[in-house]
Amino acid sequence: MNYNEVTLHLKSIYDEPDPTDGFRVLVDRLWPGGVNKEEAHVDLWLGGIAPSPGLRKWFDHEPTRWDEFLDRYFAELDDNPQAVTELFQKATTSPITLLFAAKDERHNHAAALKLYLEGDS
Repeated sequence: MNYNEVTLHLKSIYDEPDPTDGFRVLVDRLWPGGVNKEEAHVDLWLGGIAPSPGLRKWFDHEPTRWDEFLDRYFAELDDNPQAVTELFQKATTSPITLLFAAKDERHNHAAALKLYLEGDS
């Protein structure tokens, strides 16, 4: 699969799986509470691509910190290319749906990761 031909989607882990999701990747460091591992239909759990615990705690899903969070998280991803490589090595289909547990669907690390992977950094 060619990296440039991959379609990325975002979806809450709490939403029902759908065949159109394609390859489902949980990008949270910790498994979300209340989610049954079999019913979640996660193809890959890639916790190592999530922000560091310190960055996650600092950001705390505060929209006013979003731009700085992006800068800091993108720097972490730049320093951790093996996590991004692992995502694309293990993905078997396009699209890829990045799954997250955050309540804020706009200001979360999965949305930031999608921006990064699409080159909008």
